[in-house]
Amino acid sequence: MSDQTRHIGSVELRRRPWLQHSILPGFGLSLGITLTYLGAIVVLPLTALAIRPWELGLHGVWHELSAPRVASALKLSFGLSALAALLNAPLGLLLAWTLSRYEFPGRRILDALVDLPFALPTAVAGLALTAIYAPNGPLGSLAAKLGIKTAYSALGIFIALVFIGLPFVVRSLQPVLQELDHEVEEAATTLGADARQRAVRVILPAMAPSLISGVSLAFARAVGEYGSVVFIAGNLPGKTEIAPLLIVIKLESYDYAGAAAVGVAMVAISFGSLVLINGLQLALAKRGKA
Repeated sequence: MSDQTRHIGSVELRRRPWLQHSILPGFGLSLGITLTYLGAIVVLPLTALAIRPWELGLHGVWHELSAPRVASALKLSFGLSALAALLNAPLGLLLAWTLSRYEFPGRRILDALVDLPFALPTAVAGLALTAIYAPNGPLGSLAAKLGIKTAYSALGIFIALVFIGLPFVVRSLQPVLQELDHEVEEAATTLGADARQRAVRVILPAMAPSLISGVSLAFARAVGEYGSVVFIAGNLPGKTEIAPLLIVIKLESYDYAGAAAVGVAMVAISFGSLVLINGLQLALAKRGKA
């Protein structure tokens, strides 16, 4: 092989690093399986979903999405999901910090209970929450004495969304807290930093990407949640009717195009939210490297 050929080959490898031989063979097969999976499971269904509403025409899609019932359901689902995810941020941080930094009796049991919303069927979770927060339930009756309606209201939906989203934040933060070097905190203390300064300038910047990731996962789960919400919501159109339930109602009425239109709106809003969250994570990463 001539020197010129070697030079061209080295330049090509620098331009296309994926051409280098990997220790693990089968890149072509693995890439093909990955693209096939994503195409069949993700891209194809989303394409079908995006095409179906347009049989109504542009005016029909706009009329469907601008209906007061649809607008109210979308506002309720995304608004309460965002609020629940924001509340789960400090709650998840506190719980992850307690489980990672302290030893106390029952810690392993508490750590296992964090995963309960993952293992519990959503319908069972909805029934349990409704039994607890119903007007005749143990917590619902106490709230009723204070004039607060929990079950069959927006507050009940919010409680259910907090319940199913909290584990995402906790499990996203725990590995970071366990791997966080204690010597960094000790060095900050040696330099005169108090507890607040250590938390704000040392610990929180290290946890920020994982915290944002956990909050985004909690938000995504809450937006599409159905089973644990439908029992406690009350399902009053325009008041406590969530968007996933509205899609089911339209499907049962054979309004497939209308259901797909609501689904496309949810996908678009969710995608825009994920773009904003990823942009925030990139900004934090660049700030950390600066």
